[in-house]
Amino acid sequence: MARKKVRARSKKVTKAKIKKTKVKRVAKRKAVKPKSKKVKKQALELSLEKVGEITHYFPHVKAAAIMLLKDGFKVGDKIYIKGHTTDFKETVRSLQLDRTDIAEGKKGQEIGLLVKSRVRQGDSVYRM
Repeated sequence: MARKKVRARSKKVTKAKIKKTKVKRVAKRKAVKPKSKKVKKQALELSLEKVGEITHYFPHVKAAAIMLLKDGFKVGDKIYIKGHTTDFKETVRSLQLDRTDIAEGKKGQEIGLLVKSRVRQGDSVYRM
């Protein structure tokens, strides 16, 4: 049996079909961000005092080791932890030095602090 060759027929496209398929494009406008947040952040940064720096994080107990650079802080103080991906405020609930609870950390000590979120080495700790 001989096979018949079938030629592909090209479809003719009419101008009416082209007009139907064209889609009108509209430029999207960018959303305007409020300036008040930026002003609040700048005011917050001016009122902060850098107290220490994170040296290590313990994920199982959600605790951070902090090297105190200036006069430290007490249980009950409000702190602000800021880093490349870290940005949160917290009240100091528990402080430890060599696995014993302490009420206040002093300059030069490396203390343990319970934190509510993950922190990274090199994050800054500010007292509010």
